[in-house]
Amino acid sequence: MAPKKTPTPAAASPQAVKSSIHSSASAAPTKPSTANLQQRSQTTSSTTSPNLKTALNNALNQGTITANQTAQNLKTSSARSSNPQDARQILEGVWNGYVDKTAQRTKLLDVFLAFLIVVGVLQFVYCVIAGNYPFNAFLSGFSATVGQFVLTASLRIQTNPENKKEFETISDERAFADFVFGSMILHFFCVNFIN
Repeated sequence: MAPKKTPTPAAASPQAVKSSIHSSASAAPTKPSTANLQQRSQTTSSTTSPNLKTALNNALNQGTITANQTAQNLKTSSARSSNPQDARQILEGVWNGYVDKTAQRTKLLDVFLAFLIVVGVLQFVYCVIAGNYPFNAFLSGFSATVGQFVLTASLRIQTNPENKKEFETISDERAFADFVFGSMILHFFCVNFIN
């Protein structure tokens, strides 16, 4: 019997090419072998996060994606995580949104919160470097800083225009009065604790 003659690619008809494409596209992806999976997981362990690696290995075991799709997913995920331009754009977007949408009063409270953080850090560093001989003085000052931070954060939350529906019954004046009253009590106890 004479061997069957297969047409060359130039001689193949368009219908034959279409049918071969459809038959190869509709074929189910083959399940990779265990050795291939282990080799892929070893080569990708340094470039992917554990969750991504686990998800990709599960998909490969189930045969829902092919090795080419896995390599493409790994390239795009490592490109996303290593692009400093994206991180800078995200930070610029957050900063621009904060500057444009935040009320002036809220920004003022944020500056005071940042000041309290700096003061607390300086007090702690001084305690570590110079010692804490009058320990109750350090505790009093640090407690005043932390307490004032908490009171200011509470004032910021209550007076923020975006939180009006959560604090409908509390006016801005009432929130400020609570802040002043709480601050007076806090500092009264801190001054008495120094003695």
